[in-house]
Amino acid sequence: MKLIRTALPDVVIIEPAVYGDDRGWFMESFNEGRFEDELGKLGLPVPRRFVQDNHSCSRRGVLRGLHYQLAPRAQGKLVRVVQGAAFDVAVDIRKDSPTFGQWVGVELTADNQRQLWIPAGFAHGFVALEDNTHFLYKTTDTYSREHERSIRWDDPDIGVAWPLGGLTPVLAPKDAEAPLLSRADTF
Repeated sequence: MKLIRTALPDVVIIEPAVYGDDRGWFMESFNEGRFEDELGKLGLPVPRRFVQDNHSCSRRGVLRGLHYQLAPRAQGKLVRVVQGAAFDVAVDIRKDSPTFGQWVGVELTADNQRQLWIPAGFAHGFVALEDNTHFLYKTTDTYSREHERSIRWDDPDIGVAWPLGGLTPVLAPKDAEAPLLSRADTF
């Protein structure tokens, strides 16, 4: 397992070790001890334990986000794509952070097998780049409707460069109506 820092120092790309031969391939998709050791080597805190796994399937152009939960039910997320491809985004929404309002995007695909660690305090979203994209994520807290929040996917102050290729994104009503970061509840 190799962890790679992104432009947002607390958000890291995880490249698992993949072992292949003529039968196919094998990888360890998660190992708590190794994950914690690698975060420690980067000077990053160990998150709370993962308590919920989620799985979504989206067609090309579906954009989900930017989602987060407020404390005390804030969620860290470990995300990956197991079929298809997605452009995954994390936005720093910690008011006292030097990177508040900044974003990072990473392409996650079934082929590159990369994962992204997004700690609590960041909004998260993705757009499916292919039909039948299966997106899996582990969270450090369970879903809570009371603490769930969203920020507009196209907030001009954030300026995410979504790779839509001329497509109009397919949005849930709550995402289309989400507030701008300047009006959102943040950390």
